[in-house]
Amino acid sequence: MSWLILIFSGALEAVWAAALHRSKGFRKPVPTIVFLVSVIASMAGLAIAMQSIPTGTAYAVWVGVGVVLTATYAMVTKVEPATTARLLLLAGIGACVVGLKVVA
Repeated sequence: MSWLILIFSGALEAVWAAALHRSKGFRKPVPTIVFLVSVIASMAGLAIAMQSIPTGTAYAVWVGVGVVLTATYAMVTKVEPATTARLLLLAGIGACVVGLKVVA
């Protein structure tokens, strides 16, 4: 269950990162509220997962999931280009996250 919470918390990291960008420096209320709710939930989930997953592993997985989903969202919404190199590097991060689960 801790791993599912951790993955969900990593996904929420992508939500709060996107909401932070869309808040335009906290000047737009709806994205600001989404940011605040998702960052609190993401941190809470990370804290819960860290009760049974080692800190280094949990943090690396949380960040890795967040990075891959945030960058993917940016490419899908055309904020950033989807280059072959970028896709391969994101796949590498994803493989490392899976590897951490396998060896943990």
